[in-house]
Parts: sequence; structure tokens; C-alpha cells
Amino acid sequence: MLWDELPWVLGLFVAVLITAALVNRLRPEHRRRVRRLVITYALYAAAVAVSVGFDTIDRPSWSDSTFVAAQLLQAFLLVMLAAILVFTIALPSVGVELPMIASDLIVGLGVVAATLVILSRHGMNPTNALVSGAVVSAVLAISLQSTLGNILGGVALQLDGSIQQGDWIQFDNGRQGRVRAVRWRHTVVETRDCSTIIVPNATLLGQSITILGKRDGLPIAQRMTVLFSVDFRFPPSRITRLVTEALQMGPIDNVAVEPRPHAICLDLAKDSREPLITYAARYNILDLSADEPTNSRIRSRIYAALRRAGIPLSMPSLLAHADQPDDVVARRVQRDVEARFRVLDRIPLFKSFNDDELRTLAAAMNDVFYSEGETITRQGAVANWLYVLASGRAEIHTNIDPDGPGGEPDRPVFVAQLDAPNFFGEMGLMTGAPRSADVIAKTDVECYRLDKDAFEKVLLARPTIANELSERLATRRMELIAARDGLDATVAAARRDRERERIRRAITAFFGL
Repeated sequence: MLWDELPWVLGLFVAVLITAALVNRLRPEHRRRVRRLVITYALYAAAVAVSVGFDTIDRPSWSDSTFVAAQLLQAFLLVMLAAILVFTIALPSVGVELPMIASDLIVGLGVVAATLVILSRHGMNPTNALVSGAVVSAVLAISLQSTLGNILGGVALQLDGSIQQGDWIQFDNGRQGRVRAVRWRHTVVETRDCSTIIVPNATLLGQSITILGKRDGLPIAQRMTVLFSVDFRFPPSRITRLVTEALQMGPIDNVAVEPRPHAICLDLAKDSREPLITYAARYNILDLSADEPTNSRIRSRIYAALRRAGIPLSMPSLLAHADQPDDVVARRVQRDVEARFRVLDRIPLFKSFNDDELRTLAAAMNDVFYSEGETITRQGAVANWLYVLASGRAEIHTNIDPDGPGGEPDRPVFVAQLDAPNFFGEMGLMTGAPRSADVIAKTDVECYRLDKDAFEKVLLARPTIANELSERLATRRMELIAARDGLDATVAAARRDRERERIRRAITAFFGL
């Protein structure tokens, strides 16, 4: 009978190898269970070997006792193999993930049942074993009440599924973290500052826990709020409109598309010494672990929107209303004009302009700022101004058919990348044509914006500029069209002459030359 156990040793060895290979390939995060399986098999094989050794040296009683231990280990090994194949491999492959504690309980019950069967086969009374086990369990339960409470708490947490691995939770003290594991005695929570909290399960059940980003058991994007203040000189309706438009002007990484981010007036000034109005930008975050970088991107959009509108963020009222000497203001204005002049002087579009004309344009320009990801111009919009990209990088995207089949727009097509110094929006300024593409800020960008009235003064003073501009505009436009539509050089060159004449006539008509 003892030698009949040897095929089991070989068969279980093969089964352990196959199971380990499946776990390593399909569920590598559960290799810990494979280690326990290998250790159990090693003990089983050692027990069989020792039993055979005792039988060889004619020690039958020792051999029989060791053989009973080997059979117990064999039963444990079979239960563990079945548990891994069912709970770790088979069920997850069909989308069923059983809680760890529940699977461990089932394995434990299987081990107890296997033990009773083996003992009864060898003439032992399983009833006595159950009674003895019950007495020992009662003693342990009295002496280890706290530990038992944690264990039962872990069982309750896993069975009812109220808190699951990966959930973001907030404790009564306001501290937040992500649940990494619910174990028998404790729950592992990783905080935002890269620390780990070990919370006893009984303690976890004894307080109110807020599960972030989950409603009715379904994950949702958690709503976040970013506060900012602007002084009372600017009406709240304007501030909320400007910031809302900026937040919705192009996607923001890690921010949900719906519900759309928006701004509200949160509170009016309460202190007459600092008359500030408090606003809140609200958005829904997709990944709570990246809350601070996402808040930073939201603040960048707010800053860019207010800066474009010439609205300062909150500052001490004495500083905000302090008068500066005229010469200081004049020197600052002159520095700004010279900075714009140097940028314009490097733009090929303005090559035919003399220094006085360039300085006239530079003095009339407005500084505008866009944060990364914002849409600077949108295809189809009508705006009679030109942008000069002073710093940063932007991309041009266009829809070949803005309406698309069935009224649905095509996906945007990348046309070109713009690196400072550069320009865009020239057709809107010089011909009044709608924007032919989206221009999206790929980094934070500084732009100078030139409107029609300022440009018209220079053009009317020297109308011949229109001919030179039409040549450069036709060349640039055909480069963009060729990149968008895949035209070869011959076709693009043939169309450039017609495009130049069309643009010249459009400029002449738009400015009444």
C-alpha cells in the first residue's frame, strides 16, 4: 500500500508544475499561493520518503504514523490545487472575482473535511476530534477577543463588498487613501503621501467611512473644487463665464468630459478691508491618485483665462489700487513694444514692413496667454485678428468635412506644428474669412494678438503691401492644404497662383483698398 503512493507523488508533481505555470502566466500577482503549494508538496514528498525509509528498516509503527501524515498533506495539497485552479484561474477568466477571505474560508473548510475523512479511514473517531476542536476554539475565542473581532470584521468587509480593493476612502479625520488589500486581521490603505496605514478591521467597521468616487455601488468621477478670488471691481457673471469657457476649451488630462467643468461664484466679500469675491472651479476627476497635478492644470486654465481678460487674481487692496509714476508706466510700455517688435521682425509674413510700421503694429498688439491643452482658435469661428506666437508650441488640426456624414464631424486631422516665433489666424485678419482649422496649445504659449483696426492703419498708408502679403499668404495656405489633403508639389504650385489672386482680391475688398 505504501508503494502505491509513489505514482501520486509523481502525478502531484506534474500537477503542481502545470498549476504554477498557469498562475505565472495568467495571474502573476498570486504567486504567493504557488509558494505555499510548493512548500506543501515538498512536505508531502518528504513524508512519503520518510515513511518508505522507516518501512525499509522495518519500523512499521513509525512508517504507519508517517504515512498518515503524508496522506493528510496529500489531501491538503489536493484541496489547495483545486482552490487555485477554481478561484485563481477559472472564475476570474469568466469575470467572477471571489473575495480572498471567502476563498480562504472555503479552502479551510475543505482542509477540515479532508482531515476528518483521513482520520476516520485510519480508525480514529472524528466526533472526538470535533469536540476537542470546539473546546480549543472556545478557549481561543475568549483569550483572543480583539483578534477575533478583527478577523470577523475582515470576513464581513469582504463578504458584503462594502469596501473593495482599489476604492478611495476617507476617514473621520479627513485623511484619504486607496484600499490595497482587505486581510484577515487588518486592511491596508495607501495614502496620497506614499505612506501605508494598517487599519484593524474592527476599527474600520467602528467608524464612518466615505467611499470617494462611488455612488450606488458604481464608480463615478469624483467632484473636485479649486478656489480662487478676484476683487469686487469685476462682475461675477463675467468671471464665471470667462473661467467656464476656459475650462471647457479643449480637454484637460484626467478631467471627465461629463459633467463639464464650470465655475461658480461661491461667496461675496465679508471683510471690507479686503473686498474679494471667492469663486470655485468645479470638475470631476477620473483618477484620484493624481489630484494635485490635475488641480494644477485647472489653476493654469484659470490663470490663463483671467490674464487674457486683463483681470488680476486677488492681491492686497492697497497694492491693487496703488498709483504708479507715469515714467515707470511709460518705460514698461516701451519695453513691451520693443519685445513685440523683435518678435515681429523675425516673422516672414512681415518681411516687407519697415521698422516704423512694425512698431505701429507692436504698439497696437495685446498680450494673451494660453495654458497647455487650450484651443486658441476653433474651426469655423469668425474673428478678425492675427496671432503672433511669441513663445511655446501649438498644433494645427482641421476637419476635412466639418459637417461630416450624417451631420457628424470628422475626427480632427493633424496639419502642422507651430514653434515660436510664428503666426496664425492671418486669413481672418486680412480677409475676414472664418477660421479654417483648430489651433491648440501644446505647451503654455505667449501670443500677441493684432486686430483689424490697427492693421488697417498700416495697410491704408501703403496699399502695395497687399500684393506682397497675398504672395506669402498663398504660399503658406497651400502648404497647409497640401499637408491636409496630401497634394503633390506640382498640383500645389499650380493652385498657388490662383490662391494668391483670390487672397489679393479678398484683402482689397475687406479693407476697401
